[in-house]
Amino acid sequence: MSVILKMYQKLPGRTYQRLLTKYPLRMQAVQTGILMATGDQIAQVFVERREYKDIDLVRTAQFGGLGFFLMGPAIRTWYGILDKRIGSKGKTVILKKVVCDQLFFAPALIAVLLNSIGFLRGNNLEQNKEKLRNEYKDILINNYKLWPMVQIVNFSLVPLEYQVLVVQIVAIFWNTYVSYRTHRDS
Repeated sequence: MSVILKMYQKLPGRTYQRLLTKYPLRMQAVQTGILMATGDQIAQVFVERREYKDIDLVRTAQFGGLGFFLMGPAIRTWYGILDKRIGSKGKTVILKKVVCDQLFFAPALIAVLLNSIGFLRGNNLEQNKEKLRNEYKDILINNYKLWPMVQIVNFSLVPLEYQVLVVQIVAIFWNTYVSYRTHRDS
């Protein structure tokens, strides 16, 4: 465990650690915004195979904004609640945190994210409902293929202050998938 802690302490640098300690919510919002925008860029360039001149920068900014204003703060707050209410050590604690995360938080967060993306795209309520009917189930099922294992590792090995960063690094690929799924008809 101390090897992992040392790895995290050296990885981002002292300035990052100081800022993360002093402004945890803001720092995690910034990193989430950057990493969500990165996922959207990957989706546009490598999945959708857009030319650089055809990249939709507004879409990327919207994804980054969702990360900064919504996802980063929500995830950090949720992890703090889990840590405070359930604890941080032990196999039973980790299992409880993963179950809570995947049964309560993930389904709600996916619905909020899909609706937010829809509204940012200019969809009305009925269009968002239709998109949810068409996309939500598949995205949630794919969530369950990836995130429980990620969260087991995250909750068992990673200190609380770095859990959002770990999730968002993995989420670069997840956000690529979500960006592609939510923009297929564009």
